[in-house]
Amino acid sequence: MAGTGYAPGSLVTARGREWVVLPESTDDFIVARPLNGDGEFTTGLFADEVEPASFPRPTADPRDIGDSVAAGLLRTAMRIGFTSAAGPFRSLASIAVEPRQYQLLPLLLALRMDTVRLLIADDVGIGKTVEAALIAKELLEQGEAERLTVLCSPALAEQWQAELRDKFAIDATLVLPSTVAKLQRGMRSDESLFEKYPYTVVSTDFIKAERRRALFLRSCPDLVIVDEAHTCVPADGAGGDQRQKRYELLSGLAQDPDRHLVLVTATPHSGKEDAFRDLIGLLDPELAKVDLETEKGRDRLARHYVQRRRRDIRRYLDENTLFPEDRQFREEPYEQSSEYAELMRQALDYARKTVNDRSYGADRRPVRWWSALALLRSMASSPRAAAETLQTRAAAAAAETPAEADRLGAAGVMDLVDDEAIEGIDAAPGADDEALPRSARDKLRAMARTAKSLEGPEHDAKLAKLIDVLKELQADGYDPIVFCKYIPTAEYVAEHLAKAFGRKATVASVTGTLPPSVRLDRIERLTKQKGRRILVATDCLAEGINLQEHFQAVVHYDLAWNPTRHEQREGRVDRFGQRRKIVRAVTLYGIDNGIDGVVLDVLIRKHATIARQTGVAVPVPERNETVVKALVEGLLLRDRSPEQLAIDIEVAQNRDQLHREWESAAARESKVLTKYAHSGVKELEEVRREATEARTALGRHTDVARFVRESLSSLGGAIQVREDGFTVQTQGLPIGVRHALGLIGAADDEAKAPELVFRHDLPVSRGEHALVRTDPAVVALARYVVDAALDPEIPDGHRPARRCGAIRTRAVTVRTTLLLVRYRFHLHVPGRAQPRALVAEDAQIVAYHPTPEGRRWLDDEEVATLLGAGPDANVLPELVQRAVETSIAELGAPPRPGEPAPAGSVQADLDARGHELADRLLRTHRRVRSSVGAIRRGLKVIPHDHADVLGVYVYLPAGGGR
Repeated sequence: MAGTGYAPGSLVTARGREWVVLPESTDDFIVARPLNGDGEFTTGLFADEVEPASFPRPTADPRDIGDSVAAGLLRTAMRIGFTSAAGPFRSLASIAVEPRQYQLLPLLLALRMDTVRLLIADDVGIGKTVEAALIAKELLEQGEAERLTVLCSPALAEQWQAELRDKFAIDATLVLPSTVAKLQRGMRSDESLFEKYPYTVVSTDFIKAERRRALFLRSCPDLVIVDEAHTCVPADGAGGDQRQKRYELLSGLAQDPDRHLVLVTATPHSGKEDAFRDLIGLLDPELAKVDLETEKGRDRLARHYVQRRRRDIRRYLDENTLFPEDRQFREEPYEQSSEYAELMRQALDYARKTVNDRSYGADRRPVRWWSALALLRSMASSPRAAAETLQTRAAAAAAETPAEADRLGAAGVMDLVDDEAIEGIDAAPGADDEALPRSARDKLRAMARTAKSLEGPEHDAKLAKLIDVLKELQADGYDPIVFCKYIPTAEYVAEHLAKAFGRKATVASVTGTLPPSVRLDRIERLTKQKGRRILVATDCLAEGINLQEHFQAVVHYDLAWNPTRHEQREGRVDRFGQRRKIVRAVTLYGIDNGIDGVVLDVLIRKHATIARQTGVAVPVPERNETVVKALVEGLLLRDRSPEQLAIDIEVAQNRDQLHREWESAAARESKVLTKYAHSGVKELEEVRREATEARTALGRHTDVARFVRESLSSLGGAIQVREDGFTVQTQGLPIGVRHALGLIGAADDEAKAPELVFRHDLPVSRGEHALVRTDPAVVALARYVVDAALDPEIPDGHRPARRCGAIRTRAVTVRTTLLLVRYRFHLHVPGRAQPRALVAEDAQIVAYHPTPEGRRWLDDEEVATLLGAGPDANVLPELVQRAVETSIAELGAPPRPGEPAPAGSVQADLDARGHELADRLLRTHRRVRSSVGAIRRGLKVIPHDHADVLGVYVYLPAGGGR
């Protein structure tokens, strides 16, 4: 209950300004937010310091009257400033992205649940981050959640932070090993980071440690998003212990029945059925046991699971989503130089001897196996990677058991993309072992010296082939990303490409040696370079980082031993937002190194064939690692013993069995995909209609761009238009505007006032601004414009918008008055435990003209035509003032709070329209809640007793008239 006489939504005055009363108020203590809608400054007021207030009417004072541009700025500023929408989807008023219609489906599924437990498994490049963040924003705006944590890899933390900030106005704090000490400085011993900072992006691997996990679970927010969720379920093989700790973390989070949990991954099913069951069991324990071969079981899972491929959403409802039309694949073989081929032969002979040497104990055999495999992979990668591997101690050599040796060895050699987060995957493995005899270690060092001497395209045919491929791509207008497996290879390739291309292209490399923030900075610097560009990267960029804005082709310099890794690499450029109709993927492979041909034939080509035939790209089944190891062992490390024929037969049988299982899995996936794509959901039409109406009411991108440009220009900013936006020289801006825009410090030094850069599209670089509703500079400017228009004490040159105006136009034949009106509503929205009370606002633009029978209100189409009308004739200042005075007089005397407006006045009509709008909003809320199966009992929309008239604008006939 609000304080005595102050219902939620009422205006009060205190501490020299007006406030809007919020539902959290009590009789003695009033919680209120500033009238300009800035929720950051919500505060508590004692009842004895508060007095009732009414919104001030426009006046015909010349200082309050402006031209049509000044009047339009106030209208747009009000629409931008509204962040508490009255419609059923409150988040749509405060996000800077226009979700595609298919991206609303996960939101629809979430709204059907009392506690959201959802797995979003859409294909690479469809926009899972937007879908998850949209759910989070809506739950926060509705009051169903108060705090948010995103769990992700540290390499993706800054990208999540930027997405939440730039597109969803959620200012999240990074909780990483590099930030936590600073964040904890000055905190009380009993205070939690996650209570002090309500919105956080957290490194999953940092927080999973047992001590931190316990603290996190005690104060974890009520809403958690988990990115790359497939890496958080147990699995055999490499990384099992790390995955188990992540799984224990997520299991602890899921045990709270009231915690919202949104899991995100493009690879929910890695081919390991148990891992998939553990994943969906986090949503509902019963799902871990349900029979997914039955319709009933799939229906049960579909309540919590959404998975779409591109074919599902290219045409969705009546909206086309533009992806590249085609991905052109090409294989480029190469044959190494005689010197390098001889080195490969020596390495192969060495590998055979060490693996087949039975003099080692059984506990050392896994070490020998992985060391040999690491050597062959590095040798096939590049001479620099080979040299480093030959001189680096094998990780498996430190293992205390054969099982641990297998785990450590596989982590450095196999491309098990469902295993670890992307950090550390690109370090070169080791082949050296202190247990080796001196002669063997001398052999390794001799091979390392030879490898170093074979660097450069004159000795390295693979590098020479790459240069030829890149020249062809660039001649066709493509900027490529070259993916390498190992850090030494990426550095080697980048170094020689820079020499080969000189000024014809800018080359940059990004590897796991760089912190995530530095990676993003390096990519950003590269994309700002003029002319052609080449990015050389390891698989630290294969997930999460969106590169489609600036690159259109991928070159696989090193074959991955898992086709899913290839798909992830290509997904960096082949995704929504790619402007090129055709993207290219080029795979280099050696025809004489003994490894590439096996992997290409058994895995990469088979993956492409299955995807082409079934339309479904499924991961390699669980046998992948075993089969690859067997293939390499049988076909590369063969000896001449009589047993070799039996080994070859077994290898072939394993390969054929893998392919059969793979084809069967793809067939099953293609049959059930429609169920999880939810393509038949009829209720989505209701969500789509509401989203479209909200976007139209709130103003689109072009409205924001025009508003910012015209406001800053009228305030003295020098505008320079560019192709991708415009810049503003801020020396001439008033000090109040600079403070509002965060340019504090520049106010005292005109010569050093910074330049503002506004760009039409997201993403923007640090220090720049996007022309979207939620950009901090846009919001601050809108609030300044509104506040300045309402404060007659601000000098004229500092007030770009005006509350009154008049023009002559051929669009009308009689005097017509357009009013900018704000309505405030008190909403009672059903919640999980009890109804939530909210205060919302809505802006309306209405117009009328007098007739012999009385006042006639224009319909929406007529109002839209009026808004587009411009001045067609000059109008004398005294006539403007008289016209405005007449329209203000028609409003009637300002009503007192709680008392009705004078009968027959325009104010009375506006207040009646407020009740009609409340009824319409109530019907919309009920209709949408009914469509998603949400409860409706207790739903109310109560208008505040009087509409606020913000602006009065008069349109006079161009040729005279009344």
